[in-house]
Amino acid sequence: MNKKGFMAAVANDKVKLDRIDLAILRALQKDARMSVSDISAEVSLTVSPCWARIKRMEEAGVIEGYSVRLNAEKVGLQETVIVQVSLDSHSDEALLRFGQTLEQIPEVLEAFLVSGDYDYYLRIAVAGTKDYERLLREKIYKIPGIRQSKSSFVLKQLKRGLLPLNPT
Repeated sequence: MNKKGFMAAVANDKVKLDRIDLAILRALQKDARMSVSDISAEVSLTVSPCWARIKRMEEAGVIEGYSVRLNAEKVGLQETVIVQVSLDSHSDEALLRFGQTLEQIPEVLEAFLVSGDYDYYLRIAVAGTKDYERLLREKIYKIPGIRQSKSSFVLKQLKRGLLPLNPT
């Protein structure tokens, strides 16, 4: 894809990715510490064009950043809790405030606005039930506008996947 076509795709928030881009992304998802030299060998590309593709995907926001996966249990966060939350109001202001408040709570790993009986699903990491009770009392229940919540402790994580980047 030429630069003009790529930039047009970015302007529309849809980035066209070819099979080589997808192969690069799969390699980075598996190991973000992989050298550009190793990635280029894996995708059958020379280093310079491989690096250019990575930089282009970073600039376009396809690659949002690089991080490390931690074992939650080994850092003292043995429990994962899924919390379903309903709000009193669904105004834009209420949703924005709720989202901003969640951003300030480090135990909340992910938050999803969902359809169905509840408004949000939250994924929370805590050390145990006492830590979760503390989090509810000190932070979650102090968020204005929560009508109801329902908590479920994860018994076992069955899958922790990567994005399915298959060529289309």
